[in-house]
Amino acid sequence: MNLPPLILASQSPRRSDLLRGMGINFTVIASDAVEIHTEELTVFEMSQLNAYRKARVVAKKFPDALVVGADTLVAVESAVLGKPTNLEDAYRMLKQLQGRTHQVVTGVCLLHLRGHRQKLFAENSEVTFRPLEVQQIRDYLASINPLDKAGAYAIQEGGEKIVESVEGSFSNVVGLPVERLQAELAEWDKVPFL
Repeated sequence: MNLPPLILASQSPRRSDLLRGMGINFTVIASDAVEIHTEELTVFEMSQLNAYRKARVVAKKFPDALVVGADTLVAVESAVLGKPTNLEDAYRMLKQLQGRTHQVVTGVCLLHLRGHRQKLFAENSEVTFRPLEVQQIRDYLASINPLDKAGAYAIQEGGEKIVESVEGSFSNVVGLPVERLQAELAEWDKVPFL
């Protein structure tokens, strides 16, 4: 692909690994945009808004780069779960998710300020948790750092202990829907840059 220099506006090592796995050269410049969580937006709107805000902060400093911003949220019924504030909050989240199916939505923003181009999209995966006992939840939380993960879990870190099944993109649950991103970047590449 003939893309401008690509910047990942995320310090997530999981997103970096996924992007690297796509064979794309990129630079990581973490965004310091504050994530918005409000009941007035759907999980799809919120994840895309946060992805845009993250990308925009970095794109303002690097207007010639194609900036990728992403935000992953977990939703169960009407509750949206971001990153837990502490271990007690992480425990509460996993207790809420155990034995149930929830949505994992990752919003992605591709932004090139100099070219006045932007693409926003969101992918949804359905994740079903196994029924979990109190000790299973505590053991899982002791095995990972849940505080930087939406919904307090990482499917790629011991996920088999808590996850029964995934419908949809597995990489989306990790934090970046690589199949959709690959397709969007291929479309982006078809339009010449000014």
